[in-house]
Amino acid sequence: MVKNAPNSLRNSVSSISLRTSVQDQATRQRTAELQEENDTLKRQLHVLSQRLHAPPAGLPVAEHSENNRPLRDFDPELNPHSDCAQTILAGPDQQATLPLLYRQLRSQPVQEEPMGWEGQSAEVKSLFEKYNDCMKEQLQQPRGSLITKGLVREENALKSPEAYTQPFCDFLTENPTVWHTVSHFEKRLDAAGFTKLSERNTWGNELQRGGKYYVSRNGSSLIAFTVGKGYKSGNGVAMIAGHIDALTARLKPISNKKTSAGYVQLGVAPYAGALNNTWWDRDLGIGGRVLVKDSRTGKITTKLVKLGWPIARIPTLAPHFGVGMQGQNNKETQAVPIIGLDNSDGYTDSLGDEFKNLTLGAEGTFAVTQPPRLVRAIAGELNIQDYSSIVNWELELYDTQPAQTGGLDKEFIFGGRIDDKLCSWAAMEGLLASASASASASSSEEDGIIKLTALFDDEEIGSLLRQGARGNFLPSTVERIAESFSTNGTSSNLLSQTYANSFLLSADVTHAVNPNFLGSYLDGHAPRLNVGITVCADSNGHMTTDSVSTALLTRVAEKSDSKLQMFMIRNDSRSGGTVGPMLSSAMGVRAIDAGIPQLSMHSIRATTGSLDPGLGVKIFKGFLDTFESVDKEFE
Repeated sequence: MVKNAPNSLRNSVSSISLRTSVQDQATRQRTAELQEENDTLKRQLHVLSQRLHAPPAGLPVAEHSENNRPLRDFDPELNPHSDCAQTILAGPDQQATLPLLYRQLRSQPVQEEPMGWEGQSAEVKSLFEKYNDCMKEQLQQPRGSLITKGLVREENALKSPEAYTQPFCDFLTENPTVWHTVSHFEKRLDAAGFTKLSERNTWGNELQRGGKYYVSRNGSSLIAFTVGKGYKSGNGVAMIAGHIDALTARLKPISNKKTSAGYVQLGVAPYAGALNNTWWDRDLGIGGRVLVKDSRTGKITTKLVKLGWPIARIPTLAPHFGVGMQGQNNKETQAVPIIGLDNSDGYTDSLGDEFKNLTLGAEGTFAVTQPPRLVRAIAGELNIQDYSSIVNWELELYDTQPAQTGGLDKEFIFGGRIDDKLCSWAAMEGLLASASASASASSSEEDGIIKLTALFDDEEIGSLLRQGARGNFLPSTVERIAESFSTNGTSSNLLSQTYANSFLLSADVTHAVNPNFLGSYLDGHAPRLNVGITVCADSNGHMTTDSVSTALLTRVAEKSDSKLQMFMIRNDSRSGGTVGPMLSSAMGVRAIDAGIPQLSMHSIRATTGSLDPGLGVKIFKGFLDTFESVDKEFE
């Protein structure tokens, strides 16, 4: 063994050297593979970061230098000291997987995004959320798109449809009653330079060519209009009419009720088709208008109130009790909202006639007839010290759940009171956008018509009251405008000429196709969401649509780059009505019914498309802007 030791040593050394060489080669090969994987991973991350924060389709790409990209903190080539970059640049054995890096990327705040409305740093959001945020930078910079065709993003200028989604949701949430809605629009009109008129005053000295005006009736109906700089008496009026009332439950004149089994209840009555089964088990708030008398001046003023937290609820009967909630329920006895608890009766099973709730206010005052805790809540909200100063009120219930976007890509809007604050909001925004564009247009001197939007109350109950479309609110407004610019005063000849040159677009929501009930729709008459407004036809005169008005609106849609859909109900179903027939027959104007589609009409919460409010603004503005030229194409 000793003799062979040198050879054995040499053999051992050779063997070790060979193994070391093989191991080194394997290590180098593995290192090269890991390095290649590392490079691939970095490239994938870079591509991913670009895709996640690409600008919205249709908008110009913002220019960024190589050292000022939105996700530079996540790019190891640009910022090797960030936490995410350190993970990427770590040794091969510590390499993070792409899904992990993706999650890290999505969870980190964007460093170079513009600030939000309130100054807070914007989080990483989807493209649609970025649209809804309406960030200052996007609103202040002039931008063109396929939809806006280069219009400047001013306060009231036409924007892309996505920009109207969140403002409409906010409008629905913040203005639950018809009185809040009118107040909202009055503030918008005031801010846009419109002048408020009073029906009690003469208008002859107030109206001017090129002016912008509005007038309200009962605090629940509103008409706004602009006068063209080239307007002459007898010229036409481009009118959009809709309604802003919605199904609700209003407090009865005496809403105080005896406590029942420890529950404080509220006396309400359904407005139109409210208190249906969609109203059960909902979080209901209370809002409306309150008339208050000033003890010093004796003047009575109207104040709006909104108790935004859930106050009332109509509880269902559990299915364990059998047929309690099946079939028709009694709206007088079984749909009574509960608004509180009062067990002061000692938990007795029945209450004697001698039991009554405590009341607030002096004997014989309005407050005595209302639930005392509700009176106290309303007074506290309006800072009223003397309960007896509450002369009267009109209050109603409403769903307190905010309107919001939904769907995987937020392509829906879920909200209450969509019928028909949807078309009304879009119509008023269309008028504001048209007025803004006309003020800056060089051709405004050639604008020779009146552009008008009318929003009515009481459509859901027949429009028969003075603030409804069957009243004289719209005809009298048009007549007073024509008279104000006439040198010879008003006459039947002048009014007939005005109406003959005018056109009415009756805008009310219509039925979107329901995928679970396709058999309820006619082929080719199944409107879809996020496509465009729908022309509504009815062979029995429930709609004003005819061939002439359809052809005219089709030309308007072509000139405003909008798309029209068509709806007609089946012969074995009942068609609803709109304000169109009553207004067109009262004035003798050409007219069409066309509205934005929605699902779940007359439910306490309905659904429309997230682009539909903006698409409505676009076509309504297009109608006001192009009617004068389109009308000349028809004999």
